[in-house]
Amino acid sequence: MQVIEAFIRIANKQGVSSASPTPEPVTSSRGERSKTPEVPKFNFDVVTVNAKGDEIRREKGQAEYFTEDLGNGVILEMVAIPSGKFLMGSPAGEGYGSEKPQHQVTVESFFMGKYSINQAQWRTVALLPRVNRDLKPEPSYFKGDNRPVDQVSWYDAVEFCSRLSKHTSKQYRLPSEAEWEYACRAGTTTPFHFGETITTELANYNGNYTYASEPKSKYRQETTEVGSFPANRFGLYDMHGNVWEWCQDTWHNSYQGAPATGIAWFDDNQLYQKQGRAVLRGGSWNNNPEDCRSASRYFYDWAERVYIDYDIGFRVVCAIGRILR
Repeated sequence: MQVIEAFIRIANKQGVSSASPTPEPVTSSRGERSKTPEVPKFNFDVVTVNAKGDEIRREKGQAEYFTEDLGNGVILEMVAIPSGKFLMGSPAGEGYGSEKPQHQVTVESFFMGKYSINQAQWRTVALLPRVNRDLKPEPSYFKGDNRPVDQVSWYDAVEFCSRLSKHTSKQYRLPSEAEWEYACRAGTTTPFHFGETITTELANYNGNYTYASEPKSKYRQETTEVGSFPANRFGLYDMHGNVWEWCQDTWHNSYQGAPATGIAWFDDNQLYQKQGRAVLRGGSWNNNPEDCRSASRYFYDWAERVYIDYDIGFRVVCAIGRILR
């Protein structure tokens, strides 16, 4: 595992540029330029609520994507995330010290999983040949093919990405923390991509608690099927709640000295410690809404790379044309 992590760290330091997600036209043997293949798109609703949780706007969204056929009728949908800049972290009056200082980050384009990895996808990839470590085909506490996989460690998630990369000849990995927050916010600056708050009609979290002026509501006490709630403006689902999602980065207590680009931020001292902590994002079915904000980071002492729990999963990103970061 030290070797794997060293390659990830070295690749980050090389700062390889992103390739455009759009395929380039091909020149035929007769010198004719073929048309660029049309990139598939999907449509979705984008919901915005006020501090009371009332819906104040519903718009139509559209995003480009590609589909990875994993076999046996199991697919993985990857959504194109455009490049851009954003303010990472929480502003004054919101969140915790670990989310500060707020700072501008430039993120290159990439593809991100439309949903958290579900149990059918996990099982299919777990049965592929081992790369560095064994994987349990059925690790989850809450069972269901379309529920997110849970009870997987950071190392398990990295092994999943390694097997998927080898199987598809594409470059799959965990998102960096900056990529995750950029993708979650999808151009918004409010505490949630839905607006000033969330409700249990928009996300799966502990509805016994409130964030703003919305009423208390459901506490489902379990995961829900991926895609059960509205998407954000990039076309990503379940970025708030359901399961925490692993990121590549080493845990840091604040953003002092954080990169200004979307690369993962590693601490060499922790990288080689088996108990070194990584970053979890997004909150879960078991958390209050404050822990599910776009800027929220899992800051508890037990967020170690070896840690598993029934509210921890992950989603993947794909960097076509790049080395594995």
